[in-house]
Amino acid sequence: MSEKILCALCPHGCELSEGQTGFCRARRAEGGRIRPLGYGRLTSIAIDPIEKKPLYHFHPGSRILSIGSFGCNLRCSFCQNYTISQADEEGFEGVAIPVEEVSPLELAETAVRLKREGRSIGVAFTYNEPLVAYEYVLDTAKLLKERGIAVVLVTNGQINEEPWRVLLPYVDAANIDLKGFSQDFYDWAKGDFATTKRSIELAVAAGCHVEVTTLVIPGKNDSEVKMEEEAAYLKSLGDIPLHLSRYFPRYKSDIPMTPVETLTRLQKMAEKKLSHVHRGNV
Repeated sequence: MSEKILCALCPHGCELSEGQTGFCRARRAEGGRIRPLGYGRLTSIAIDPIEKKPLYHFHPGSRILSIGSFGCNLRCSFCQNYTISQADEEGFEGVAIPVEEVSPLELAETAVRLKREGRSIGVAFTYNEPLVAYEYVLDTAKLLKERGIAVVLVTNGQINEEPWRVLLPYVDAANIDLKGFSQDFYDWAKGDFATTKRSIELAVAAGCHVEVTTLVIPGKNDSEVKMEEEAAYLKSLGDIPLHLSRYFPRYKSDIPMTPVETLTRLQKMAEKKLSHVHRGNV
């Protein structure tokens, strides 16, 4: 029996036999090591307004080259990008997804050209969970940093402390999803609440511009008490901008959409602690 290999990237800590793929569907044990299957394999490429990330307080009014791959280390039944986040290298539920091969150097050179043309300030790793292709993000971010190109992450923050500390010096801004303010919510999403909080704290301590998004889902994370706790927590880290996003039924979730009134009520609650609380998807 061959010895299993530990993937130490995230709190799932998958122990994989040769040829086995981890929980995220994007990391596999091959040749005695963990290989990121999404390295340089992009499923999504676009130039977006920075506000779409959402980042409202980092170069507002600018645009950014946004790229995504496949895979995620959460299992959110309400995911809006499920066709790539819940895909593997073969595609989603047997349907292949078009993939473009782009090396770190090619991406960096494209980013330099777009910045020179005034079309983009940098690169945002987004759409699926970018950190499941951690090695690609790190290799590319180093090249971007050398060239004075902004590096942005849109992430769920489900990453262990050691690899996160290695990456953070190359990251200029991050929007981190704080899915809900309890482990019960993270149990539903198959993640770890403490890990996301620690990722936010480390990013702030590293001098990264941080904004946080919470998708508000009726009956799941729309408690005023929990929102008060979340706002107080973010305030303790430095008055972090908070985005409260409206949920709509997606993927495997048929929970009714979030009433706008709920977002407004929670916004007012959070504004007792935070200076910048934004509503999204309204």
